[in-house]
Amino acid sequence: MSKKSRSKLWFLVHSWLALPIWFFVLIVCVTGTLAVVSQEIVWLANPQMRASQPSDDAPRLSYDQVLAAIKQAEPQTLVESISRPDESHFALDVEVSYPDGRSQTVYVNPYTGVIQGPAPDFNFKAFTRALHGWWLVPFTNGFSWGWYLVSFLGLPMLASLVTGLVVYKRFWKGFFKPTLRFRHGARIFWGDFHRLSGIWSIWFIAVISITGTWFLIQAILADNQVSISSEPIIPAMSRESVPMSSDASPPPRISLDRAVQIAEQHIPGLEVSFVSLPGNAYSHLSLGGRGWYPLMFQTATLNPYNGEMAATRLLTDRSSLEFVTESMRPLHTGDFGGLWIKLIWFFFGLLLSMMVLSGLLIWTKRTALATANALKRENKKARSTRVSREPAEVSL
Repeated sequence: MSKKSRSKLWFLVHSWLALPIWFFVLIVCVTGTLAVVSQEIVWLANPQMRASQPSDDAPRLSYDQVLAAIKQAEPQTLVESISRPDESHFALDVEVSYPDGRSQTVYVNPYTGVIQGPAPDFNFKAFTRALHGWWLVPFTNGFSWGWYLVSFLGLPMLASLVTGLVVYKRFWKGFFKPTLRFRHGARIFWGDFHRLSGIWSIWFIAVISITGTWFLIQAILADNQVSISSEPIIPAMSRESVPMSSDASPPPRISLDRAVQIAEQHIPGLEVSFVSLPGNAYSHLSLGGRGWYPLMFQTATLNPYNGEMAATRLLTDRSSLEFVTESMRPLHTGDFGGLWIKLIWFFFGLLLSMMVLSGLLIWTKRTALATANALKRENKKARSTRVSREPAEVSL
């Protein structure tokens, strides 16, 4: 075999060895697409997760009313937190603990306060996000190697976006004259589809690749004990701050609705979506939600006995770096604007998955043809070599 033939053979072997990488990228894209709407898929499969409205004009219960309804149904239950999902058709997520020491999340109807059932510890939502995010590799000592493996894909994805725009000359013409030929064979169709979907997905690929690269940086920083957070540590309340009762009963606390009112007065535009109740007599009451900037939460920490504001965490408290980095996760998952944003992320995630699949099909067919042609050339050379040797052997 000539040196040139050996080089081509090694190149083909190298190309076929890249096949598992292509499938890995495809699986990551597909699982990420499913993870965007995984909560909605669970909602469809689990009736206990639905917020069934008894009548069209039935109002949603306040936090105090939800707490009272749970206490009436299960007096021994200790409520730890109440969370309202962004979408109104979801039931409340309420973390509770029982006298026997068990802790669990239950679904509570936001209109009636009825406990509709327990939330599973591991469902389809958790499975798809764990499979997409770190391939179910456990976090034994810091971030798992599965997290590094997946988040590293942000770098070649970003490089593919840049090189694709360089290779595809005058790509912006695809916005005005889209080309998708159906009657010129599979290779032409998938080639047109790959280019056209890439043009319309430029913004989405940039968002996913940049945020994915941040997840890689985040893991490296965390595993090396490097923090960029400016959030202060709030100490527990002093003994003097806790009122004492004469009969050793728990001191009275302000109502949750009053706490929500105080927080919304201190933080203009705040819509409280979660409340964390104190875990002991010296713990604060925490609550928070989104405001005008949907990618980030603002929180308030209150004295549960008199409602004094102990601390707040506002948008203006973040540094410029934190403002960017804390926006990365919701931008990556599409979990910041309700169902319509999720559907947009799902559509472009599906488009990105089809782009990877089309690239895989084009690459596989091209590599298979190159391999077949190389084998034909080698067989032809072998036959011609045998034919050229036969006369010499006869003459001898």
